[in-house]
Order: sequence, then C-alpha cells, then structure tokens
Amino acid sequence: MRRRHFLWYSLILITSCTAASNPNDRDSPSNARNFPEKLRFTVTDIPSLEELQRNYGGLRMALEEVLETKLEFVPVETYIAAAAALQSDQLDLVLTGPSEYVIMRARTNAVPVIGITRPNYHAAICVSANSKIESVAQLKGKKIAMWQLGSTSGYLGPTKFLIDAGLDPKSDLKILMLGSQGLPALKKGEVDAWGGSTVKYEKFLQDEGLSESELPLIVKGPLLPHDLFVASSKLAPEFVKEMSDRAIKNQDKLIQSLLSVEEGKYKGSQIVPANDADYNMIREVYKAIGQGSFVQ
Repeated sequence: MRRRHFLWYSLILITSCTAASNPNDRDSPSNARNFPEKLRFTVTDIPSLEELQRNYGGLRMALEEVLETKLEFVPVETYIAAAAALQSDQLDLVLTGPSEYVIMRARTNAVPVIGITRPNYHAAICVSANSKIESVAQLKGKKIAMWQLGSTSGYLGPTKFLIDAGLDPKSDLKILMLGSQGLPALKKGEVDAWGGSTVKYEKFLQDEGLSESELPLIVKGPLLPHDLFVASSKLAPEFVKEMSDRAIKNQDKLIQSLLSVEEGKYKGSQIVPANDADYNMIREVYKAIGQGSFVQ
C-alpha cells in the first residue's frame, strides 16, 4: 500500500486509545445470526473520502451486493490510525497491505478475512551494469536506495535479501529511503543499488527506454504475501466466515471492481483464504531490524 507513515512512536496511540463507541449504539442485527446491518470500511493510506469513493467506490458497491450489507466509508490518514480505529470500534473492515496487517494483528487482534493475490508482486534488487556488483553480499559498504520504511516490497522484501546474504542492514551498508527518486539516483550513479518492487522496476525501464542489461537484477524474490481484508475482532466469528465464503464465491465480481485501482495492480488477481502464517516472513524481518516488539 502506498504512502506509509512508519512512525514507531505513533504506535502508542493504538495501545493508549481508550475512546470506544458503545456497542449498543450500533445498528440492530440484520438477522437472527446477529449479522450487522452496516460495516464501516476503509482502505489504509487513502486519507480522504473523495479518494476512497473515486478509487474504491466500485468495490464498496460490489461488496454491498455480495455481503448483502451496507458499507460506509471511513477515511483514515495512516494504517496506524486504521489500527487505532479498529481497536476503538470505529471500523469494522479494512483493506490493507501485508506489512500493515502484521502491525494491526499485533496491536488489535484484527482477524484476517481473505487475501488478494497480486501477480508480479515481487521484491528485487538491481544495480548499474558498470558497477561489477553481481551478488547481494557485495553490497557491503555500499549505498542502496529503497522506497520507504514499512513498505512490504520497497523495504521489508529487499531488507530480507540483505539479511539472507549475511549483511546487517543497520551497519553493513547505508540504506536511503528515496521513494520515487531511488531508481533515478541509481541511473545517475548516486547510489550503488536499488531495492523495490519488480512492478516499479519494470515501469522505470519502460519509461526510460532502458534494458534489463543496463540495470540488471541481482536478486528477485518469490511472490510476496497477499494484500488482505481484515475484520475487527468485535465482529461475530460466524459473520467473518460468511464474509470470506461469499467473497471467494463471488471473486470475479469483486476483482472486476478493483481493476482500475493503482494502475491495475489487481489485474489477474484472485481472492483466496487468508492465512496468518503467510506473513511470518514480515515478522522475521521486523525482528531482524530490531523492531520485533511492534509485531508481537
């Protein structure tokens, strides 16, 4: 997900938040199984209602039809704010990325509902052809550009490559969070390597008219964990299961509603059962960089 604000101190807001809405103020159950008549829904890092409606209005309508439940958009500034809103009973359902999910799960006991696969969702590291760098281990003492702290493909994935190569990401090389300027910096020779998603890498090559031989990949990882919908732990377990079953059964309708999002990142996606263990890789990286307490 985009525009992550990886503000560790802000996590205090989650654990210290005490303002909670009274469950008795919620809409009455829509049927005898105590299913809600309305779900308060957001997408992490989409800060405005207008943007939610523009990019995810189709998804909201599709979900309403599939779940036979009204959805209300609740914009939040960051995934930290989304986690706080889940804990204080201001949100029921969130579409989020792998890294954000791990934090939410740890701080709010949010329940994974379904995963959304993302074809070509890989992390990779590339270098300049004239650098003579052919392996991740050779990055020791070098400078590498990444996307931003907390990004699954733009930070955690590339950082795992460093760890697997025996490098300490905190001391063996210099990591620079350059966002969209990372690949241009590599092209200009301002950094020795770039770590990020293969989608951004391929788009940069296409936009700049470059070949893979000019900025070769030295490592490309397996598919990263899925994006996913997470539900408040306050929702009835049988309703969460019902949401999962219906979403998987009606996945064509839901995926179709997402095709225009962020340059088609969900094109070719599938809706699959969510498995918390699939996100252990992210927890391992947080632990390796000294931030394990935030995901436990």
